[in-house]
Amino acid sequence: MQKKLIIFTDSGDTIIDEGTEIRNEEDIVTHAEMIPGAGETLKALYDAGYIIAMVADGEEQSFTNVYEENGLGYCFHTRTISEIVGVQKPSELMFQDAMEKNHLTEEDKKRIVMIGNNVRKDVAGANRFGITSILIDWSPRYDMTPAGEDETPDYIVHEPKELLALIESLEEALQKDGNV
Repeated sequence: MQKKLIIFTDSGDTIIDEGTEIRNEEDIVTHAEMIPGAGETLKALYDAGYIIAMVADGEEQSFTNVYEENGLGYCFHTRTISEIVGVQKPSELMFQDAMEKNHLTEEDKKRIVMIGNNVRKDVAGANRFGITSILIDWSPRYDMTPAGEDETPDYIVHEPKELLALIESLEEALQKDGNV
């Protein structure tokens, strides 16, 4: 059954462990491992019927390589990648591109969540765009301290498997009263 909640998600240190990346001479990622539990979580959300859109900064070939290697590229309905869009998050153009690719309207914003690991890019971008922000604070690579209200996440999880219960509760709220 198709779910009401739409999931936008970052990739690096949200699904893929950036600390395991191997890059070639063109700085393209040729190998990377998943964060523990992230692959299973992504697959479970896909299998449950959620639309999942990648919204990530980086090179298209890097994402293709990593998700082909890990066998989970099929989980993304669409991919919005900064190399293609020409800007990086927190630019609203990244989120607008993902909405357009998924045929979503302004009215749909109330049912979109953005999962990311960076308060300055993912959380601030989602909050400014008017969608629900979820911070996954798994990685020690980034400062997770919000510098202001727009960098304060709506929800925080510490590891990917915690997303399942949170997403399910947000879906239930959406089914019940129409708001995340």
